[in-house]
Amino acid sequence: MKLHQLRNIVAIAEQGSLRAAARHLALAQPALTRSLGELERELGAALFERQSRGMVLTPIGQTFINRATSVLNDVRRAREEVDQLRKSEGGGVVAGLSIAAHIAMLPKAIGPFKTRFPTTHLHIIEGFYPTLESGLRNGSIDFYIGPKPDTPVLPEFVRQELFRNTRTVLCRKGHPLAGARSMKELAGAEWATTSITLRAAEELSELFENLRLPPPKLMLRSQSALSLIVSLAYSDLLAMVPKQWVEFAPTADVLSTIAVKEVLPAPPIVLIRRSSVPLTPASARGCRECARAEYADRCRPRSWPALENRNGTYSAENMIESSGEYLGRGTRPDRPARRNPSHANGLRFDRRAPFISPS
Repeated sequence: MKLHQLRNIVAIAEQGSLRAAARHLALAQPALTRSLGELERELGAALFERQSRGMVLTPIGQTFINRATSVLNDVRRAREEVDQLRKSEGGGVVAGLSIAAHIAMLPKAIGPFKTRFPTTHLHIIEGFYPTLESGLRNGSIDFYIGPKPDTPVLPEFVRQELFRNTRTVLCRKGHPLAGARSMKELAGAEWATTSITLRAAEELSELFENLRLPPPKLMLRSQSALSLIVSLAYSDLLAMVPKQWVEFAPTADVLSTIAVKEVLPAPPIVLIRRSSVPLTPASARGCRECARAEYADRCRPRSWPALENRNGTYSAENMIESSGEYLGRGTRPDRPARRNPSHANGLRFDRRAPFISPS
């Protein structure tokens, strides 16, 4: 079994036909057909059904494609890691971020990251853990930062809590309810639900119930930050959003918060990645800058440990981060995290799990 065979069958699955896959790979179709046949004979099973509408994966083929995709992504990541170790450049980082992570972390993280890795390509996907889980499994997504999932993560993942969060009520400038000081005064308003989690509407209803208020009038559901901003700016809708929206400069001139007296809880923000595959230098730096963006304003430690060695290049030995706490599978059972009194709120981490999670 060779890497080019894996590349070929993944292309066939993605393109849907031999002709389209051959064109995509710049190969002759007979050569692609021969490569597929050799692999199927080696495996002793058919990977595709030849149908009039194209090539359709068999159940065995679907399972094999998942593995092949993961292998190819790991090979790509290994090449990128070598380039980044040698030259601190190249490759790419694919990050899955929720709306809360976009607002809280990305504005402060992207500048330092691009300064450190100016030629590294960034691919940022807005979404939730359930919708990004398959990409994390096959390695096409390096890490996810967003609200803690309602259900346990898969055994092959590490989950770390970055920080606990609360919400605030957001409205347009000049909203007639802008002066309200309690949720009771907002009971009759119309609400837009946000994608803080997949069950955002249920969470809003539960909060109203806990405050002994009638169910909220849910008039709009948004799954993107832009949709929510536009909807709030041009209507009297209200939304319950992560408190980081308060300092979000792009909306400061059109949106404002309603300072209610109640504490409005939100799911903690977590980082999730595969436990069996270390992050590349650029991905690890991306995680670090995201966590640092929110955490720096909370405790302002005296110094942040460097990722670089004395020559200014990345070193795996220097992937020992401080500031935070491992949760769940974040540490090896036989090697618990050691508290480091020289750093504020800090732990010293095993270098094989190279990212941080301030709490």
